[in-house]
Amino acid sequence: MALHLELGRAGENLARQFLENKGYRIMEQNWIYGRAEIDLIAFKDGIIIFVEVKTRRSTEFGEPEEAVNWRKEKQLEFASLAYIEGKKHHGEIRFDIIAIVFENKNQYKINHIKDAFWPS
Repeated sequence: MALHLELGRAGENLARQFLENKGYRIMEQNWIYGRAEIDLIAFKDGIIIFVEVKTRRSTEFGEPEEAVNWRKEKQLEFASLAYIEGKKHHGEIRFDIIAIVFENKNQYKINHIKDAFWPS
């Protein structure tokens, strides 16, 4: 497996563990709808949270969360609408980003950005 895919998978697993430790219930991981993928779908306090996980080895080219552009936001919005329709969820939703930077193999920094963006 390519190194960037391994890094991404490790980041998603760390993000899942991070959220679970904070009391979130993970409903889905790597949920796909059409050409869109949602890394994590979590639930807490009646809110469905759609989470994009970005993992980097350094911040040399910017913070990981800066890689979530308008195109990615639109994909997440598109997939999230299908998900909430399928679940018949009429409550609140939220879009979060979890940015992870590895300092070395066993040391990393996690930044959980709640309400990272709103659908248009």
